[in-house]
Amino acid sequence: MPNLEHRVPPPIVGLLLALAMWLLAKLPPVFHLATWLREGLALLLVAGGVTFDALGLLAFVRQRTTVNPLHPENASALVTGGVYRVTRNPMYVGMALLLTAWAVDLSAAWPFLGPVAFVLYMNRFQIAPEERALGARFGASWTAYAARVRRWL
Repeated sequence: MPNLEHRVPPPIVGLLLALAMWLLAKLPPVFHLATWLREGLALLLVAGGVTFDALGLLAFVRQRTTVNPLHPENASALVTGGVYRVTRNPMYVGMALLLTAWAVDLSAAWPFLGPVAFVLYMNRFQIAPEERALGARFGASWTAYAARVRRWL
């Protein structure tokens, strides 16, 4: 297996999983929630996902550091304020929430594997190498931050 660390941009991973989820939604079992409940829950998850994504991106822009997830070694600042006090990876949390919203909207069991696959893939191929790069770049500051703030939620 080729080394996938920092090879596929996280939004592409999310889009590929969203497509796979759509294909899996055609398989049973399906569930039937009232439309208002399904759409309301999906909308709530979308709002949460977009909020996490936007707040994470805004914090990076304010600190004038790279938003390129494929090159964390280029980070010019360790962002620890705002939403980064709640999670070390708000943009990935946001993407996971968006995938969960999609699974809810698809109304089938199998699509819920998508957000799980996203978290597992991100932990192994994106976040772990990011954390190594941030540790090398920011040393004790990174170690202290990682000790007090969770990776996800």
